[in-house]
Order: sequence, then structure tokens, then C-alpha cells
Amino acid sequence: MNDATSPAIQSWKVTLPCTRAEAEALDGDIAAFAMMDRPPVLMTSEAEPDDEDAWRLDAYFEGKPSPAAIKLLRSMVPSAARIKPVVEALPDEDWVTISQQGLEPVTAGRFHVRNLASDPEQPGQVNLLIAASRAFGTGQHETTAGCLAMLDRMRRVGMRFGNVADIGTGTGLLAFAALHLWPRAYATASDIDPVAVEISAENALANGMTVGRGQGQVALYAAAGVDHAAIITRAPYDLLIANILAGPLIELAPSLCAMVEEGGTILLAGLLNEQVDSVLAAYRAQGMRLAERADRGDWPTLRLRKRPVIGWKRPRRLNPAARGEAPGFGSI
Repeated sequence: MNDATSPAIQSWKVTLPCTRAEAEALDGDIAAFAMMDRPPVLMTSEAEPDDEDAWRLDAYFEGKPSPAAIKLLRSMVPSAARIKPVVEALPDEDWVTISQQGLEPVTAGRFHVRNLASDPEQPGQVNLLIAASRAFGTGQHETTAGCLAMLDRMRRVGMRFGNVADIGTGTGLLAFAALHLWPRAYATASDIDPVAVEISAENALANGMTVGRGQGQVALYAAAGVDHAAIITRAPYDLLIANILAGPLIELAPSLCAMVEEGGTILLAGLLNEQVDSVLAAYRAQGMRLAERADRGDWPTLRLRKRPVIGWKRPRRLNPAARGEAPGFGSI
């Protein structure tokens, strides 16, 4: 996401016809697009009410799509190989919100995440309302759903946490979920994008969460990584969540691990299967060990624990000089 002072980026849409089978194959996250700085949002829909096999693919881009991106889209719908795609600049609208309106609710573990207030709540579930918006983290992405499922499983096996941090929070969803599971915890949520922090505050209000610094409240900060005095002061955390991207996860490994107490837990997501070894190597070098891995498609969620440091000089808090800054990285 751009920060609030950056000039607006023109939005574009690429449209291609496709078959129903091709549309169903696109129902999820496309690994090839995950490496892009601004991956497109893909939407499929029925094109002809009387022809159940006539579908269309709409891909929404921030900025004009490159020839390589269009070529990749075309490769996903072979039936349209001889058809020229429609490439058009969009009016100055919130295209992410428009593209996500009407998404189906997502259930992960005990959590049921709705994008529209008109969607019914699920009895017996923790119902959360995260409207489609300019920030990532509505629950639709496999990484967010994977984190929700992992948090639920951790609670079910009896894990307890009292000081939680969600770095790269996006919409605030994972911080809210953690507070539902451990309601007496202190929660800190941050994002490099000030707009995401504003949206998280709005979502907190919509879900009956209190923004503040006390127990059972979520404290919100705009920061690159953990580069904020309040985030450092509130350390060490016994649970830290980072659902961002593999590159930032690797770069931030020293500062994120320094924020976690001995025996504490880090939840990592936003990486692809082929990036797991590189990410794990960075965290093992900081004294972390892999405790659990759960995959949703191409997207793994990793639960790590910090090994105790034996000896009388065991570090207890983060060195104030370790700022943990990773400029240019935000939440996935």
C-alpha cells in the first residue's frame, strides 16, 4: 500500500473470457503473482446466464500491467489464446474495495470472517466483520486464513499468551483474533502503511474491540517493521505474528526475534513453499526452532519457538539500538 502522502496510482483492469474449469482453477492464490510488488486481484464471474461454461476473468492492477503480466494472465486461460484481452484504465475509485465486494465469508478454525454486514453470522463461531478495504487481511488470502487456523489450534491445545504483537497487521484481523482467544492479553498491532492503521482502528470499532494500551485492548502504530519506540517498550512479547512476505521476513528476522522472550512463539506467514528453507535459515540463526507447519495450498504457516539461552547473561529485553527497520515493506 502507498502511504497517505504518496500520489495516487492509476488502477487498470485486464479482462479475458474463460471457461468454468479455468475459472475454478483460479479460485485461490496464484504463486506466480506473489513475487510481484503489487500483485493483481483476480475475479471470475459468469459471463452468460444461459451458458454455464462461459465465464470471464477480470484482473485488477495498481498501475498499468506489464506485457509480462498480461502474458501470464493469458497463459492461465488457454481457451482465450486467440482473443485479445481488454486492457483499460479505471476511474479514480477504490478498486480493491470494488473488486472484493461480495466475497464469500471465510471460516478458519473457530473464526468466521464476513466482508459484508449483510452476511449472516455463524452460530457457535467467533464472528468478525472485516469489510473489503484498502488494506490487506480480509481473511480471503490463504496466509491470513492459515494464521487464523493456527491461532485457533494453539488455543485448543492449551497455549496461553499475555503480550501479543502483530507486525504488518493490515486490517487488524489477526490481532483481534488473538484477543478473542486470550482476552486478558496486551496486544500491539503495527503496519508500515498509515492507512492500514486507520482501517484497523475502524475495524476494531466495528468488532467491539477497544483501541488502547491496556489489557484486552489493541494498541495501533504505524511503523516500518518494529521501528517504533512504543513497540520496543512493550517488548518482550510471548507471541509475535508476522504475516508479510518472505523478503521482509528474512530481513526483519534479527529484530523480530529480539522482540520475543525466551520460550516465546513467532507465527510466520506470507511466504511460499519454495521460500520456507530460506526463511527458516534466517530464524534458526536467531535461536528459533520450527515447532509446527501447516500448509494451505502453496502458502505455509510456520510456528517457531525461541530457544532458551543458557547462562547468567541471558538477554531479557530488546537492545534499544536494534530498531528493526525495513523501509519499503508492508503487510501482505
